[in-house]
Amino acid sequence: MKKSLIALAFGTLGLGIAEFVMMGILPAVASDLGINIATAGHLISAYALGVCVGAPGLVLARKYPLKKILLVLVGVVMAGNLFAAAAPGYWTMMVARFISGLPHGAYFGVGSIVADRLADKGKGSEAVSIMVAGMTVANLFGVPLGTSLSTLFTWRLTFLLVGCWGLVVLFSIWRWVPQVENLPDTGFRGQFLFLKSAAPWLLIGATMLGNGGIFCWYSYISPLLTQVSVFSPHSITSLMVLAGLGMVIGNLVSGRLSDRYMPGKVAAFTQGSACVVLLLIFFLARIPWASVLLMCLCTACLFALSSPQQILLIRYSKGGEMLGAAGVQVAFNLGNAIGAYCGGLPLEAGLEYNYTALVGAPFALAGFVLLYVFRRKYERAAVR
Repeated sequence: MKKSLIALAFGTLGLGIAEFVMMGILPAVASDLGINIATAGHLISAYALGVCVGAPGLVLARKYPLKKILLVLVGVVMAGNLFAAAAPGYWTMMVARFISGLPHGAYFGVGSIVADRLADKGKGSEAVSIMVAGMTVANLFGVPLGTSLSTLFTWRLTFLLVGCWGLVVLFSIWRWVPQVENLPDTGFRGQFLFLKSAAPWLLIGATMLGNGGIFCWYSYISPLLTQVSVFSPHSITSLMVLAGLGMVIGNLVSGRLSDRYMPGKVAAFTQGSACVVLLLIFFLARIPWASVLLMCLCTACLFALSSPQQILLIRYSKGGEMLGAAGVQVAFNLGNAIGAYCGGLPLEAGLEYNYTALVGAPFALAGFVLLYVFRRKYERAAVR
């Protein structure tokens, strides 16, 4: 495995912890800042807003070397998380979370292009999946570790460690990632011309709706496991590690399959599988072993979609590759927000937690339809 790809994965590891650890430490943060849980939840939204604002900003950096952009983005990650570790109150924490989110989508966008260029011939999707692997490892080990540190010491230590981890990322990118050829400068307007085609919109829509469908269920996974599948609250950490393992396996397997069978085909099959798994969760969540198995399959689908969608948007955003690649993360975060909201609707109506999966299934189906249309209209046509 190339050291350059490991360096890129180090960056997504830090981003993954920064994004997802807030779900586990939310009660501690709320208590320390003197706010309620609902208000503290806005800190999650602040990060997502930062992602959506920061990613399009890449058009302003189009003339700079890709390696230099990566180093600057890592510097912003460090600043945002160190600010969060020291934030004295709610509003300063909101600003810190917004700053932390700014480089997220941009890093994935630039990192995906660099990974694709550094890959061996015909291994572009696998290279991107290695970069994305840092995010899955964050869910497997980093988030449980951060939650434990918050319980044993203070939640501020988690953000302090993410900020310090940035030094490792900076050094590894500086030392291991070579200079790669700059993207052609198509001008400010030229960065957006690819959006005239339906192909990127189909991919962005599929990412948003597909991930939204899974997050209808995954946003409420903990109470579903304890109240419907009847697991002990003490077993949740171990179960979340299993969910993270599913993410790791799904991501790495799909990266290899995408290079062999075409990324659009792999993404469409995975999205259709996610729809079926969500329906099975609705019907079988009361059976503990089935609930755990389906949980792992669904989280595998979640990240199995990542690298093929990332590489497809790079290929179908000629002239605006950085913006296109970053657009996946914008769509992903919008899907998270939509999924969390829609998944909560049946709960507000007094229904049980397995209904979150039932709400998510139509979203996943819509994502599958968009990917199927993309594959028939664009990917197959390109092969002929």
